[in-house]
Amino acid sequence: MSRVALVTGGSRGIGAAISIALNKAGYKVAANYAGNDEAAAKFKDETGIAVYKWSVADYEACKEGIAKVEADLGPVDVLVNNAGITRDAMFHRMTPEQWREVIDTNLTGVFNMTHNVWGGMRDRKFGRVVNISSINGQKGQAGQANYSAAKAGDLGITKALAQEGARAGITVNAICPGYIGTDMVMAVPEDVRNKIIAQIPAGRLGEPEEIARCVVFLASDDAGFITGSTISANGGQFFV
Repeated sequence: MSRVALVTGGSRGIGAAISIALNKAGYKVAANYAGNDEAAAKFKDETGIAVYKWSVADYEACKEGIAKVEADLGPVDVLVNNAGITRDAMFHRMTPEQWREVIDTNLTGVFNMTHNVWGGMRDRKFGRVVNISSINGQKGQAGQANYSAAKAGDLGITKALAQEGARAGITVNAICPGYIGTDMVMAVPEDVRNKIIAQIPAGRLGEPEEIARCVVFLASDDAGFITGSTISANGGQFFV
């Protein structure tokens, strides 16, 4: 029987590429999304992948949403915590609301989602959790104190949960994408984008599919001895 994979923020950008790659690899995929009904409907029509709407920042919504996924597809074996938002501002201008919104989605959302599948994974003695962090969680970024803090926190929870899950057959790993050619990045003015690319030794932006292939590997049985690790997929822009 096919394993079930749940991808948050799974209908657009990197998340959509992850959902599609897992589907092609034979998983039964559920793509969570927060608000763009039109994009989610288009994604479902084009791929046949089931979509489910809830905010990962809301613990009870996560609990109810996961229960719906499991009723439809079966227990969640693979969780990809990809959902994320930005509310950029220099720190002296950042509002408490901008801070809280990003932390609630990008960090607390990882807790909310993982906490609601963790017990089932422990009971079944199998689980794969992949947290999508960021290069800016590794090196920091001006104007993104909130985002950098949340994404660094994602690496901390990855390492802690890896130690807790190992004997239960659960692996927990992180991927830190660099600058990827998503719609959001491609919408940046070309001169700014060129300055970003100039900082990447590979000389180009990454592709969403390159991140997706990392996820497919970490979700596989072949990656059973890899846990607590971080894959830096950034074209050589930053080394840890």
